[in-house]
Amino acid sequence: MQKLVQKALRYLKAKGKSLDEVEFVVLDLELTGLDPKAHEIVSAAWVTMRSDRIQLKSARHIINSDVKQLEQSPVFHGIDEQTLSEGVSLKTLMTELCDVLHGKVLVCHNAYLDWGFIRLNSKALGLEALPLAIVDTMQIEKRRQLKQNTELHQDSLTLANCRTRYQLPDYEVHNALTDALATAELLLVLINKIGAGKPLKLSALM
Repeated sequence: MQKLVQKALRYLKAKGKSLDEVEFVVLDLELTGLDPKAHEIVSAAWVTMRSDRIQLKSARHIINSDVKQLEQSPVFHGIDEQTLSEGVSLKTLMTELCDVLHGKVLVCHNAYLDWGFIRLNSKALGLEALPLAIVDTMQIEKRRQLKQNTELHQDSLTLANCRTRYQLPDYEVHNALTDALATAELLLVLINKIGAGKPLKLSALM
């Protein structure tokens, strides 16, 4: 119960912070499927950013060498058995990820999916992921489009289609790192659109 109360207090405090006060960790996971209980993390990539710039030097892309079944990853992500052998253990990957997330705002495009994998895998490994808050660019864009009475279709909120609406170019190669960068770029545009040049609090993105 005490942990739940502390979590709620952290969440409320985070919502009141100015965007200038927080650091974002923009993350993308490559997965073997959509079910955290049945599928695996193939790789994780992230880049940190502030409200006005992406910190490219912070970019990381880590491959999980413990993956048991690649499924469609060689087709969609270009990761094969040879690439896996050059990776690190899942515990090493998750330890670094939990460290970088601590006290920062996690950003994903479809955060429900990625956070499910992070939470389950960190717990299984005896680790704890404690981001300050979680921001979902897909949900931000969904709210914006519904506010404009836009009719949404099944693929309206994909990362690629959200970027297209704001004239952001498509990346020729798709992997966790390019998708993390693509999400960070989308977030910068969304912050600019929502704020219209005025300072924003984190609550505007949640």
